[in-house]
Amino acid sequence: MIDRGLFGIALGCSLLCVHGTVGADEPALTAAFEKSVQPFLKSYCLSCHGLEKQEAKLDLSGATSVAAVVQQHQIWNEVLTRLTAKDMPPETSTKQPTEQERSAIIAWIKALQQHEAERNAGDPGPVLARRLSHAEYNNAIRDLTGFDLRPTQEFPVDPANEAGFDNSGESLTMSPALLKKYLAAARRVAEHLAFQPDGLSFAPHPMISETDRDKFCVQRIVAFYERHRVDLADYFEAAAHFRQHQGKPGVTLETVATARQLSPKYLTTIWTALNTAEALDPLAELQAEWQTILVEPEPTAVRQRCEKLRDLVLRRRQKLVVPVEKLHMKGNSDGSQPLVLWWNREQAAQRMRSAAKSDSPELDAARNRFCRVFPDAFAVSSRGHYADAKLGAQVRLLTAGFHLMQGYFRDDAPLCELVLSDTQRQEIDRLWQELNFITLAPHRQYKDFLFFERAEPPRFAGGPEFDFARPEDKSVTTAAMLNRMKDAYLAKSKRMGASDAILGAVETYFDQMLADTRWIEQRQVAAGPIHLDAVLALAERAYRRPLSDDERQDLRAFYHQARDQERLSHEDAIRDTLATILLSPHFCYRFDQAAEGTAARPLTDYELASRLSFFLWSSLPDAELLKLAAAEQLHEPSVLAAQAHRMLRDARVRGLASEFLGNWLGFRRFEDHTGVDRDRFATFTNELRDAMAEEPQRFFIDLVQRDGSMFDLLEAHHTFVNPVLARHYGMTIPATRSEEWVRVDNAAHYGRGGILPMAVFLTKNSPGLRTSPVQRGYWVVRRVLGEHIPPPPPTVPELPKDEAELGELTLPQLLARHRDHVACAACHQRFDSIGLVFEGYGPIGEQRKHDLGGKPVHVQAVFPDGTERSGLNGLRRYLTEVRRDEYVETLCRKLLTFALGRSLLLSDNATIELMQTNLRRDENRIGSLVETIVTSPQFLKKRGRDDPRP
Repeated sequence: MIDRGLFGIALGCSLLCVHGTVGADEPALTAAFEKSVQPFLKSYCLSCHGLEKQEAKLDLSGATSVAAVVQQHQIWNEVLTRLTAKDMPPETSTKQPTEQERSAIIAWIKALQQHEAERNAGDPGPVLARRLSHAEYNNAIRDLTGFDLRPTQEFPVDPANEAGFDNSGESLTMSPALLKKYLAAARRVAEHLAFQPDGLSFAPHPMISETDRDKFCVQRIVAFYERHRVDLADYFEAAAHFRQHQGKPGVTLETVATARQLSPKYLTTIWTALNTAEALDPLAELQAEWQTILVEPEPTAVRQRCEKLRDLVLRRRQKLVVPVEKLHMKGNSDGSQPLVLWWNREQAAQRMRSAAKSDSPELDAARNRFCRVFPDAFAVSSRGHYADAKLGAQVRLLTAGFHLMQGYFRDDAPLCELVLSDTQRQEIDRLWQELNFITLAPHRQYKDFLFFERAEPPRFAGGPEFDFARPEDKSVTTAAMLNRMKDAYLAKSKRMGASDAILGAVETYFDQMLADTRWIEQRQVAAGPIHLDAVLALAERAYRRPLSDDERQDLRAFYHQARDQERLSHEDAIRDTLATILLSPHFCYRFDQAAEGTAARPLTDYELASRLSFFLWSSLPDAELLKLAAAEQLHEPSVLAAQAHRMLRDARVRGLASEFLGNWLGFRRFEDHTGVDRDRFATFTNELRDAMAEEPQRFFIDLVQRDGSMFDLLEAHHTFVNPVLARHYGMTIPATRSEEWVRVDNAAHYGRGGILPMAVFLTKNSPGLRTSPVQRGYWVVRRVLGEHIPPPPPTVPELPKDEAELGELTLPQLLARHRDHVACAACHQRFDSIGLVFEGYGPIGEQRKHDLGGKPVHVQAVFPDGTERSGLNGLRRYLTEVRRDEYVETLCRKLLTFALGRSLLLSDNATIELMQTNLRRDENRIGSLVETIVTSPQFLKKRGRDDPRP
């Protein structure tokens, strides 16, 4: 029997209740431990949790001193919880402590925790150097390149630490095999580099083959044309709107066009054409129709009339297209490049001209004015189809229209003249220049020309006078060789009786080819140093700080060694330099240098920028964070708090949703979930599975971006769905594309709202052919409330796997029998009832009234507090009324653990308490938690190198 008198003397002399907290000095704690705690353990605990026997894998035999208890503070926090709940010793134990004994042990544990927390308050703790997690590496690559390349997609799963997160040095080690995977990933990323005349960028696909380079450049130009596609009905409608509101403050042609994402320049041209009196067709006819639009008050009717007017213009314009006859040359193919390009240029030159000629100069002038406003095409993206044996008829984008030859032709003069601003013209000019530079299109086109002219009938350049110009010869595109070929080709053309137009076309072809190839070669020389500077700039972004002089010199030396000693091409050397950067510890590791001595030091602003961005975005700091770090302003509390709130509103906060919420609530990697029998549940498609995984992330992103209450996770009556998930939930939502998500505010009508009834959790916590109140209830108390519950003993009988084969009993009835098992009762009474309220949801989270065996489901249960509650609403009230403090503390602890990247210490308790205090002050807003964390000493500092604490 414990000497309660000695325990009272030892503890009572040193424990003081101040504002509800308990404090103690170290000698008194030690004395009480020796006199009373150790005898308590021996009497009531060690028989089940000692050296010989460890029920629930709990071993308390190591508690030989106060220091040992401090080392095992997480275990002892669980002991405190179990003693407070009177779960320890269990009711079946023959020896039970008195209430005074139990209260005294509880008081001692609290006193020890308070003593340690105060003694080490603000301790940054041991934040170990670690590699980036796979998610962090993927996100960092995304923000470096601009594309979600996911280079670690095939890597083995990152292990989690004790708290369930995979962002700590405790779990993120690097093995030789994993290092090889990171090297391969870095090289794959480097293959996406796009070498431009003025720097480097990245493509969404590798840029090694000619086909991939063509695709990258062509798609960007075509995308530009699509963004500036002209629908005349849009302009007529905008002009009508301006006419209706003309004279009102702020209403100009420019403001109307800008609001509708139209060209102010072209709207002005349209307006002038519609409102400048014209007596002759087709402008006169257009203006007459325009007047009928102005008297129409109904917006829908206005749009219809504008579309009718557009169609009228297109019909009239089609009749005025200028036909261009092709050139024909004796002894040569009509598909010869000089002839095809001449025809292309002539067509392009006629885009804004009228073909019709009459006896009336005034009528011809009117038609030309019409054609100058309404060209027959603004930009040509395709010159028809070509046949491929494997692919069939395919559109060839931007091509010159050659047969069996490579070549592009730019035809967008009307767009540039009528629609684009100066800035936009510069952009499309640059895109076309980059096409030539990146794809080497002129070189390839010319070599195709040589092959075609020598090999394809009638083999115009097949004679001996052309033998010097062979496409496989690397020098064939030099100025001397091009001029020599030009002279030989012109000479034969003259002998064949070519017309002046043909001779001009040939001369223009060679002159343009010479200019294009020389421009590329000159820019290649000039671009070399630019690319090297650009890859060094990428290194600064990757390293999250400025490069030192030595680092800059080392990277330059690496590049030049690859060029000079390994004889790599410029592009390969740049790619290898980038791969080296991406494999550097400065990129793929996170570590903050500790200062000498034992004292903690503040993080530098650059270190703080990384800690902040990896916390909230699981990725690199952006330009704004790095700018503040360079100015040494980021550490200022007001600046830091403002940046945290800015970052929470940014789309990259998805990293917090995925990595924090996903790991805390256990739905990370649900996209790979294979636990559903798809023969029995045919509606569980990959699309539905992906939507289930997306729902909690959408919900959480919305929550943090609007700085909502943390209780919305439990209590909200809204959720987010796409059409696939809406059908699963039986919701009616506006028609959207399958990838679009909408907020549903009346989700409670469908039994949804907040995280608790989300299908991802209900499905993840079902064994496949039935529901599992055990798993679902366990998920709530463990994940949401933070309870530590040991795994079941191996002797526990399993429940039937198929709900349809339960026999006469329902699943709740089977569970009631299960709880009669002595080994099960203590734990199952803590969560079975919570799981039973989810019985109205089937194995894939679908609502139901009968189980798979046809028996009615019941959602009533007696909760751990002894009250009977029903369904989702009953659970919500239980969590927010009875277990509110546990939920709040769990969320605070989990978020702090994730932010610091380490397991929590007793010294973190003060921050946990401050988080809860600030939550109450700030209406439970998520932003309050984040602000408290990022301004805490643990977040802002780093332990000294010689700090003796573990």
